[in-house]
Amino acid sequence: MGEEIGVELQDVVKRFENVTAVDHVSLKIKDGEFFSLLGPSGCGKTTSLRMIAGFEMPTQGEVFIGGVPQGYLPAYKRPVNTVFQHYALFPHMTVQQNIAFGLEMTRVPKDEIKQRVADVVELVHLKGMERRHPKQLSGGQQQRVALARALVNHPKVLLLDEPLGALDLKLRKAMQVELKELQVRVGITFVYVTHDQEEALTMSDRIGVMDRGKLLQVDTPQMVYEAPTTRFVSDFIGETNYLSGHVTSLQGDVCEVAVEPGLRVWAAAVPGVQSGKQVSVAFRPEKVYLNIQSNQEMNTLSGTVHDVVYTGSATTYHVELPDGSILMARQQNFDTLPDTRFHVRDKVEVSWPIQASKAFAE
Repeated sequence: MGEEIGVELQDVVKRFENVTAVDHVSLKIKDGEFFSLLGPSGCGKTTSLRMIAGFEMPTQGEVFIGGVPQGYLPAYKRPVNTVFQHYALFPHMTVQQNIAFGLEMTRVPKDEIKQRVADVVELVHLKGMERRHPKQLSGGQQQRVALARALVNHPKVLLLDEPLGALDLKLRKAMQVELKELQVRVGITFVYVTHDQEEALTMSDRIGVMDRGKLLQVDTPQMVYEAPTTRFVSDFIGETNYLSGHVTSLQGDVCEVAVEPGLRVWAAAVPGVQSGKQVSVAFRPEKVYLNIQSNQEMNTLSGTVHDVVYTGSATTYHVELPDGSILMARQQNFDTLPDTRFHVRDKVEVSWPIQASKAFAE
């Protein structure tokens, strides 16, 4: 028996006059999955979420929830709830009243409302705050109220549109962990929209990366980070070094690239790379080593330390190559009182694994 599909988009297109916001997107989100749509502003991720919610209707294609086509069903008739960045809590109502409001509007019996509100208050760790008003709560507590208000309706799918965006960095990181734990406890499908790569990597079971209305890659956080299928995904997720050159030979899925006269590097070739064509060789700063014993499975180039950036847990070395290109090498600071191993103007050998390199056609 195959996995149940919680949400499906079948060849969905959304146009606003002459602008195509979502361009032939097909996507299956598993039942009970924490799925994130990730991309820059204007990439189509929020429009996709709004079509699942019923706030926008597709120009073409269909949205399915629990295997049922939604057609032109309005938002209030769909088995979903949405949590926005701005929580839109009623300021004159208490926490308890805010959470109960939707149930009261649908005329759920009072005893059931009381029990369901109590259950969800405990679920989001707001017990003892039921009589407080929103202005008496922190940003994180207000976010929990918005979550509770959505979850109390027992939706099949919870849609979240950048709900942590208004929080400060430290609280946002804490809430990322808490939100993922909450999703595991309730066991329903979460569809989360964000432009924050770390947020998506931290919480998601799978990530869909979008750009200019197109869905470029859908995979686990590890695969999206370690094995991007396009230059855009590689560039958007985390930090990346790039070297430009042309392919001098192609052997299976590995290519040799001339990055400047007399210098060659090797990389895993993604589909579309051809011999003689220009490519960008991409590799992550944390995969780069300085002055190590290299071997035939490593690329090695000579350079000069241009800058040193200490960030507490790690030190990033900016190394200038003979052609003026700058590569980043990030190394963890394991010592109790670390001194930077290399200093500005030091001559170094820069090495990184061939299999950690990806060649993308330009």
